[in-house]
Amino acid sequence: MAASYILLAAFLAIVTSQAIASDPSPLQDFCVADIHSPVKVNGFVCKDAMAVTADDFFKAANLDKPMDTMKSKVGSNVTLINVMQLPGLNTLGISLARIDYAPLGENPPHTHPRATEILTVLEGTLYVGFVTSNPDNKLFAKVLNKGDVFVFPQGLIHFQFNPIYDKPAVAIAALSSQNPGAITIANAVFGSKPPISDDVLAKAFQVQKGTIDWLQAQFWENNHN
Repeated sequence: MAASYILLAAFLAIVTSQAIASDPSPLQDFCVADIHSPVKVNGFVCKDAMAVTADDFFKAANLDKPMDTMKSKVGSNVTLINVMQLPGLNTLGISLARIDYAPLGENPPHTHPRATEILTVLEGTLYVGFVTSNPDNKLFAKVLNKGDVFVFPQGLIHFQFNPIYDKPAVAIAALSSQNPGAITIANAVFGSKPPISDDVLAKAFQVQKGTIDWLQAQFWENNHN
């Protein structure tokens, strides 16, 4: 009997940890974010329901229009619509992004710590993939064409690259969090503020410290808007 209770407790602990790891479920029809509230919670405090209007669930985002990729060193532009741009998303566990890729442009290796992503190609061709966690670090990659869909599991490093030298590409991504977050690997490792010790990075990447110093001296831009 004692063993059964232990197993039940262990099962409940696992289920609870999984529930805590995702966005909180809504306990009412909606909880429009009060972005300006001084109260700090995990997410956002609900706006007074009597003050909610249709505009809280609407944004003229112009996602039908091409976004500028010329100013980006990596040749891409990510236009994210999350709870900060659309308060009605609060507690609903979803957001989306339009991603524009210049010819030979990429959305460089990155991860979303709080969301799974499903990506649909609207125009052009993309080479996409993700890498599994240690110890296998297995690459799952595919060339996508217009209308194709690909899923990037939560927390795993992934990328998209436009392999066509003379045509742009466009994709729409849906993410399973109102605020999925993004960690671009190169930016985080070589562009952190303050910088990570070059002794640490030289050892980790098995290169000379001069190589690390050169990488840290580069401008690591953010292609997310």
